[in-house]
Formats: sequence, C-alpha cells, structure tokens
Amino acid sequence: MIMKKTEIFDTTLRDGAQSEYISFSISDKLKIADALDKFGVDYIEAGNPYSNPKDAEFFEKAGKKHFKTAKLVAFGSTVRRNTAPEDDEGLKALLDAGTQYVSVFGKAWNMHVETILGATPEENLNMISSTISFLRSKGRTVFFDAEHFFDGYKADPAYALEVIKTAEKAGASAIILCDTNGGCFPDEISKIVKEVSKTLKTTIGIHCHDDVGCAAANTVAAVKAGARHVQGTFVGIGERCGNAALTTVIPDLQLKLGYNIIDPARLKTLSKTAWFICDVMNMTVPVFMPYVGYSAFAHKGGMHADGVAKDPRSYEHIDPALVGAKRTFVVSEVSGRSSVLPRLQLFDKSLTKSSSETIAITEKLKELEYEGFEFEAAAASFELLVMKELGRFKPHFEIDHFRIISSMDSIDGKSHTEKANALVKVKVGDKYEITADEGEGPVNAIDKALRKALEVFYPELKMMHLIDFKVRVVTSNDSTAAITRVLIDSTDGARSWTTMGASRDIINASVIALTDSLEYMLKDK
Repeated sequence: MIMKKTEIFDTTLRDGAQSEYISFSISDKLKIADALDKFGVDYIEAGNPYSNPKDAEFFEKAGKKHFKTAKLVAFGSTVRRNTAPEDDEGLKALLDAGTQYVSVFGKAWNMHVETILGATPEENLNMISSTISFLRSKGRTVFFDAEHFFDGYKADPAYALEVIKTAEKAGASAIILCDTNGGCFPDEISKIVKEVSKTLKTTIGIHCHDDVGCAAANTVAAVKAGARHVQGTFVGIGERCGNAALTTVIPDLQLKLGYNIIDPARLKTLSKTAWFICDVMNMTVPVFMPYVGYSAFAHKGGMHADGVAKDPRSYEHIDPALVGAKRTFVVSEVSGRSSVLPRLQLFDKSLTKSSSETIAITEKLKELEYEGFEFEAAAASFELLVMKELGRFKPHFEIDHFRIISSMDSIDGKSHTEKANALVKVKVGDKYEITADEGEGPVNAIDKALRKALEVFYPELKMMHLIDFKVRVVTSNDSTAAITRVLIDSTDGARSWTTMGASRDIINASVIALTDSLEYMLKDK
C-alpha cells in the first residue's frame, strides 16, 4: 500500500455555488460545512466574502463555530491592476473574513492576462507576488489557484511556470494547478504535473472541471504524478459541467490506490454524507454516480444477480459497505428468480429459488409491470409489495375517499396559475379524520391534505417531504389508452426513498405513490 497523505479541499460552498440551479442560504452553508467537517475533509472553501454580503455573513457566523477536522478557507482574487494591496477592497474582505487560510486565484495563461485583464505579463506577476506577500504579512496561510494553468502551459510553458514560481517565492503554501476549462485529458495532466514537480518545492494541488468527462480521472492522474492537494466539490456540482466529484476521487485514491485520505470509519459515511448534502441542496444524488449513486451496486440482469449472490467479486469492484452503500437487486421484466431472491431473503432468509413465495412474487412482479408498474426505480414500493405478499404488512391508514377541485386563474389577462383544493377522509384504526387543503395543482393539494390528516395520528410525518415528482406515460397493451406512471422521491432528512403508482388516471397513480411513500415512512413504527 502506498499510503501517502493527500489533502482534501472541498469547494462545494464556493465553486459549487456557481452551478446552475444551486443557491445556498446561510443555513444551508452551515449545515453542509458541518457535514463536511464530520466526514473529515481538510479544508472547506466556503465562499468569496467580497462578492456578496451573504458570504461575508456566513464567515461571521461560521467563525463562532468549532470545526473538529476542517479549516475554513475564504476565497478571493489577486489585487486589482494598478492598486496597492492595502487599498484593495477584495483583499480587505478576505482579511475581514477572519480565516487563517485564504485562497486567491491569478492568471496563468498569457491570453487571459492580456485579453481579459488587459495587463502585461510583468504586471500580472507583480499582482500575484504583491497579493501573496501582503496576505502573508497579515499572518494568513495562502493557497494560490493558478487559473487556466494547463491551457496556459500548453500555450506558453515558460510563462505558466514563471507564474507559479512567482507564487512560490512570495510564500504560497500550496500551488493549485487548475484545468479551469475542463478540456484536458489524463495523459496531458500527468505529463504537465510531473514537469511542474521538477520546478516547485511547494505542495502541488489539482483543481479539475468536467467538461470532457475527465475531472475525476484527471485528478487521480495528477495525484499519481505528484499532486498532494486535491480540490473538488463533494458531489461534483460546479460551473458548467461541474467539478471533480470528491465522492469518486476519495475512494478511488484510498480504496484503489492506497493513498491516505480519510479515516476508514469516516469513509463508511461517504454515501450518507452525499445524500445529506444533496438533500440540503434540494437535489438527489445522480443515480449512476460511482460509489454513492443508487445504481452503483445495483444488479438487474439475472446472470449478474446470480453471480453476485455466489461471489460479490464477480460483478462488484469493492465491498459496498466500505463507502456506506448497499447492494441492491433490481427487479424488472428481465429479472429471474435469481434477481428477486436476494431481495426476498432480506425478509426471510429461509426462502430459496424454488420456494412457492419466490415463484409467486416473481410472477406477481411481472404481472404488475405488464400493467404499467415498474419497480426498478422504486425500491420502497417493491419492499412494501413483498411485505404484503409475505403477509407481513399492516397498513397504518386507509383512504376512505378524496375529492379534488381544480381551477385556472388568469393574472393580468396573460398568465395563468393553476389552483386546486383537495378534501380527504382517512381512517386510522376505528377513527376518522377529514381534512382539506389547497395546493399548486391537484397532486400538491392531495399531498398536503393527506399529510395534514395523517399528522393528527402520526406527528413524525412532519419530518417528511417530497423532493421530486416524475410522470411517465406508458403505452397500454392494447395501444388504445395510455397508462400514467408516477414516481415520487421522498426524504425524512436522513434517508431518501422512491415509490411509484400506475393508472390510466394521473391522480389515482399519484395517490398510489403517495400512499406508498407515507406507509414506507411509517413501516417501522
């Protein structure tokens, strides 16, 4: 085992915040920072205090917290052209953030220097040197991000190297080589990092974007070539196509290559941390994401499932438990009893491929899928189905009836807003509850009304909320009518699950999925 220590620098709260559709509140940033610290990253780049008041306020609040593992980093740029460092408002904001560690970026590509900055190469070097020297004189530890370094090196190696040598001489504690446009390939990264390692004595870092799908591979290549400081965002969000995903890079380096990154006990919380952070960001972990995605250790084909059941090494490159993930066996119309059996044995280890229950459930699944249901992406609904078929399910409630009234309101005679009112009557034991509510559309209305009624009996449902709602139209078997399939993703803040419903009526399909979602939340009660 190599076991070389490599620093992890998470920039979810800064570079990740530049991702389209991502917007953090101060509360969001504090929650994510806590999660990253608990997981064990070395540095958390939390924002640019000069760019917006929100980041400045975050540093004020975060400075009062005690992080056990991570060090907070404030981000900014080099001094403005023709400005003394002590007069630069951006550098003043960096100092006011109060962090021991600061990160500043400077241009390493002469095209950017001349075209974007409108400066001479010498002016750019002076800006870098004076910025780092000034921050060092104020007692700060400085990371220097050499922006566009790889493009700059390919255009003019001598100048790109002069930039990072200037930063080293000024006192930067780490020089981070940035593939800012995300257009490089691993062989280029490896070759250039090896050349840089001959020039610098300071710690070399790597910061990659994913525009050609190589951010994680490029990061690993850089570390193998000598980089000892890794930057990325936890689940790969970021500008354009995103940054290197630390959820991929960390286990790649530690489990595959033997680098000393994270305590193994903390690495087992990788999946949980990824799901928590995504929940805070109001998104789900991409299903096909390595290590932490729902499908990372999912087996659908009968031959694959049978092989994994006999020896997991046949179709799994690591033990899922090492990253806190779970093996799943996907059930679908292509699944045989070998695929279904491992899922059933979670409920009854005595079941075999020849058991009557196994045969019956396999046939039931195929029958339901023929009717429009698809349990491949709805593990929670599958679990409830199995419990029912095995006689182990006890419903927590029954919908006696519901009614929905929808209307379309005109605003200024131009746009329209759909409003819906839902009334629902539920039965819990021998008690009834009738509740009404209004929502943005019929599904939202019935969800709110149903939840309000059930919270009278089950207060814990207040912790649960829907995070995604998907509708699929499925062609019926007679090709004359359409079946609507509804998928609902739900969470209680600590875990997420997916349920589904299918019907020729979208409301009925939605109610089936909502009912499963609520029952799944309550199943262990």
